[in-house]
Amino acid sequence: MATYVNDLRLKEIATGDSSGTWGSETNTNLELIAEALSYGTQDCFGSDANATTTVADGATDPARSIYFKVTSSATLSTTRELTIAPNTVSRLMFIENATTGSQIITIKQGSGATVNIGNGAVKAVYLDGAGSGAAVVDALVDLDLTGTTTAATLTASGVITGATLEATADTSSGDNAAIGFTSAEGIIITGQGSTNDVTIKNDADADVLTIATGGTSVDIVGDVTASTLNADGDTAAGDNASMGYTAAEGLILTGQGSTNDVTIKNDADADVLTIATGGTNVDVVGDLTAACFIPDGDTSSGDAAAIGYTAAEGLILTGQGSTNDVTIKNDADADVLTIATGGTSVDIVGDLTAGTLNADGDTSAGDNAAMGYTAAEGLILTGQGSTNDVTIKNDADADVIEIPTGTTNVTIAGTLDVGGAKAKVAGKETIYVPAAAMYPNSTAGCADLTQVELSNGPEIKCLDFDASSDENAQFTVCFPKSWNEGTVTFQAFWTVTGTNTGTVAWGLSGGSMADDASINTAFGTNVVATAKAFSGTSNDMTVSAESGAVTIANAAVDTMTYFQIMRDVSADSQSGDARLLGIKLFFTTDAANDA
Repeated sequence: MATYVNDLRLKEIATGDSSGTWGSETNTNLELIAEALSYGTQDCFGSDANATTTVADGATDPARSIYFKVTSSATLSTTRELTIAPNTVSRLMFIENATTGSQIITIKQGSGATVNIGNGAVKAVYLDGAGSGAAVVDALVDLDLTGTTTAATLTASGVITGATLEATADTSSGDNAAIGFTSAEGIIITGQGSTNDVTIKNDADADVLTIATGGTSVDIVGDVTASTLNADGDTAAGDNASMGYTAAEGLILTGQGSTNDVTIKNDADADVLTIATGGTNVDVVGDLTAACFIPDGDTSSGDAAAIGYTAAEGLILTGQGSTNDVTIKNDADADVLTIATGGTSVDIVGDLTAGTLNADGDTSAGDNAAMGYTAAEGLILTGQGSTNDVTIKNDADADVIEIPTGTTNVTIAGTLDVGGAKAKVAGKETIYVPAAAMYPNSTAGCADLTQVELSNGPEIKCLDFDASSDENAQFTVCFPKSWNEGTVTFQAFWTVTGTNTGTVAWGLSGGSMADDASINTAFGTNVVATAKAFSGTSNDMTVSAESGAVTIANAAVDTMTYFQIMRDVSADSQSGDARLLGIKLFFTTDAANDA
């Protein structure tokens, strides 16, 4: 029986087989041998998945070709494997990755090594045919060109481009134009010409950098631009224009000219800084701007305008002018700070802003506006004005704190916070009086206090006021001594056990009774607040609007004030009993406490 166990999968005819067809089968084998030396292409990836191509036994197959171009009708989305079977075939192949999708393909045969081929790339690989553990190996990874590789002519039609062009040996003095390398010197460029040993040109064939034949100087035709330009040797007295460096002196600029030794110019060819020939003074033509300007000597009394420094005094500004010794101006040429000629006072024209302003002397009675300090009194603010001696204002120019002229009183325009909380000040305050603190009038009185249990939550204590006639109740309050003895207002808190949405109107009157005064005294005028409609939901909390001013008869401090609360049925329309829960009294204080 014929077999196909050879590396090209040719038909191996058994003895006595193929009678009458031996010639045609042999011809087929010869054709397949030729195919193995040819170019073949195959769509190996009909879908975006790993694939296997098997070399056909005794029949034409593109995978038999030594140059095998792999294509795909599917667009690959990631690296895909192509297994070449059978795993017993051992042979050399050039495989091209011409698949769609710009993905790598991985060539494998068994469980052994694989080779990745980038999209558009070609690799020479061999299949070791080792069966289930078969491996695919990159045949040219370790290609050794030891010895001399000789070409009669190596011609490049364009530019030779590479990721790296690496020289591995030194150049020599006889080289016309060579690139070399040593571990000590790094890259080496060596040449020899009648004018220059090395010339670097730009794309316009113009010289950029030259090293004269046999010389060590580098001539740069244009400007030198660099992140850092490091000089490594000293300059000399004979240098026309040089830059140098020593460990002691650092950067050195040395020159010699008929007017200046050093001249630094701007882009307009105008002098910026000059050092006169043979001199040590530096003349800066324009303004001097620096992150830090450090003088290292004292100024003197004769200096017209000088900046100096001593260890004791620090920065020193010294000047002399007919009006001021020192004047500091802003960009608009306006005075900011002046020290009058021969004086010690500093006059600041505008506002003074500082992280900390430390005064170190006392103020005096004649000061218009002064800040001072003594060890006993601490910070001192002294002033004199026609209305206030001291006024502290906010950013909107509104008064915050005032000390009226010649007084010791302090007026604060807004609220005063103490410890993060508002300080209590005289003004409008409230007292709540519950129905439980009230009692019905003997005549025309409301119902007695009753406690009503609801289906949820609170039980209410209330006084019921009929809808058919005016009814009344009374209570007492002792106002604090800080009360201003003026009018009060009130708000009623009430409800209705029912669904009628009619309004309820409450009225209040009062009278104060001092020590030894008769309690049998009439109330002041009754004031009825605006009637408010009930919601219609049984037992809803209802809060009436704040009333108008209630004048209390005989109002005075240290008194007991009797109040009468009434329902004015002539001013409301509620058909059910109005259940009073309590009232809130509003009154005004005019003292900080009750002392």
